[in-house]
Amino acid sequence: MVMQVLRHWLRRARGAPAAIPDALWNGTLAHYPFLARLGAPDRARLRRLATHFIDRKQFSGAHGLAVSDAMAVAVAAQACLPLLHLGPDDRPEAALAWYDDFVGIVLHPDDAVARRQVMDEAGVVHHYDEVLAGEAMQHGPVMLSWPAVQAAGARQDAGYSVVIHEFVHKMDMQAGGAHGAPPLPRGFMGAKSAREAAAHWARTWAPAYEHFREQLVMAERFGAPAPWLDAYAASAPAEFFAVACEAHFVQPERFAQEFPALAAALRAFFKQKTPHVRVE
Repeated sequence: MVMQVLRHWLRRARGAPAAIPDALWNGTLAHYPFLARLGAPDRARLRRLATHFIDRKQFSGAHGLAVSDAMAVAVAAQACLPLLHLGPDDRPEAALAWYDDFVGIVLHPDDAVARRQVMDEAGVVHHYDEVLAGEAMQHGPVMLSWPAVQAAGARQDAGYSVVIHEFVHKMDMQAGGAHGAPPLPRGFMGAKSAREAAAHWARTWAPAYEHFREQLVMAERFGAPAPWLDAYAASAPAEFFAVACEAHFVQPERFAQEFPALAAALRAFFKQKTPHVRVE
């Protein structure tokens, strides 16, 4: 039975979840450097969020994969990182409402292959296979490749976390679909209305997206230096947003250097008080 032991100690007699055990939590921090470098108050807040996250979600393994407690904690800690400052100080778990539209998280032992179809301009339907490290469904479950989950933050020159990527897609979808424009908080960057906030977001992100696509074209066709951000970000505005969020949380200093305007917008959206993650 998946996570039977984990759920046993996560649930107290009165129904409130208990803290993740020290050994599991410390092991997770040790594996993911972008989590370990959080300051002590943020680590404690993240631990509380991850505890409530596990209590609310249902993990399952595909193709015979047995989901261990450590695997669940690894997913929970990364999924909750974007929510770190979105809940009140006395009840940070309220931020988990961003993920209330689903319960299931499915882990695969490797990348998944999805059968796709697309209709071209002539009305011809083409079928193809797409290899996926993760996928978030509107009002549905999140699928993750376990090797991809483990690989987050492994390379110093890449801001990669498939968990953050898929879960910020879920946040984006709260605005009615994944478009790279999530619902913005009241007063976002000084905006006086939701319309003004959305306009500010568009003025910031649309030109950055187009410039990034131009950089890729120049690199692929003319040998110019390749941009630092993952090329997958050029596939759609929603993917640009998700890839940018990965980099923002995994490699915040480098991301702020490469995309200062986007970094400022993300700090405002995620209500981060400082430009970069503090290192103790």
